Amino acid sequence: MGETIKDGFLAAVHSTVFKESENLEGAYVKIEGYDFNQGVNYSQLLRSMVSTGFQASNFGDAIDVVNQMVDVVVTTTGGIEEDLIKCLAPTYKGDFALPGAYLRSKGLNRIGNLLVPNDNYCKFEDWIIPILDQMLKEQIEENVLWTPSRLISRLGKEINNKSSYLYWAYKNNIPVYCPGLTDGSLGDMLYFHSFRSPGLIIDIVQDIRAMNGEAVHASPRKTGMIILGGGLPKHHICHANMMRNGADYAVFINTAQEFDGSDSGAHPDEAVSWGKIRDSAKTVKVHCDATIAFPLLVAETFASKEKQFLQD
Repeated sequence: MGETIKDGFLAAVHSTVFKESENLEGAYVKIEGYDFNQGVNYSQLLRSMVSTGFQASNFGDAIDVVNQMVDVVVTTTGGIEEDLIKCLAPTYKGDFALPGAYLRSKGLNRIGNLLVPNDNYCKFEDWIIPILDQMLKEQIEENVLWTPSRLISRLGKEINNKSSYLYWAYKNNIPVYCPGLTDGSLGDMLYFHSFRSPGLIIDIVQDIRAMNGEAVHASPRKTGMIILGGGLPKHHICHANMMRNGADYAVFINTAQEFDGSDSGAHPDEAVSWGKIRDSAKTVKVHCDATIAFPLLVAETFASKEKQFLQD
């Protein structure tokens, strides 16, 4: 009797631990990873990430999503000014642990582990103030209506440097929107210029009409979002897509977490609840520093299709 109870108990425990599995063959991707015995082929390595697991698989999913989509760029002011400043003077690799007081005494600004000499911003001022003067002149004499995106396009034209993405956006007529234009060194330049030569007007209302219009008038085409990091640009892009009942594709690449309720940390599904992403959309969030993930993503999407883009 005792043995029978014992056997029954063990059988129950065994069945609990070794519960019969559903057959996943054909329904899910097998986790295999890359076989380095075949040598190193970087394109195949990137494509194999989808079957590696964890964030590598999310990165692989991101490649699939991006390959199905850039007509518009949205960025912070830092994404504008640092692109221009790097064409005027170099930024240097420092260290995350360099003490702020020491750097301040040396006139060095730290951005993470990057060092930007104060002199860079002086060169930026020398370069941009004459451009703002000319813009004010055109506003007065030619009735030009300046918007943030039109200002940014002008700066891309004036920098005339192939290492600048703003230059290429200008050359290819891709609008670059910046909802927080005054938040940064560019804002400082506008501030100082307003005292030296007051009167320059930059109309942000026209840009929100244009930005939302990109989404509203996209149909019957689909819209997709590739969002690096978080903050204002992330929400600006998502919010514009709410005007069309949501984007069809979304790739988020950031390290922010959702437990604090921040928009930066919000997963794509939260945007679905707002109508910023469609419930039928293909989405993925890659939990990774964008400086690591995005170059690899570009390598296996846009860069690998360079000839196709040139033909189109």
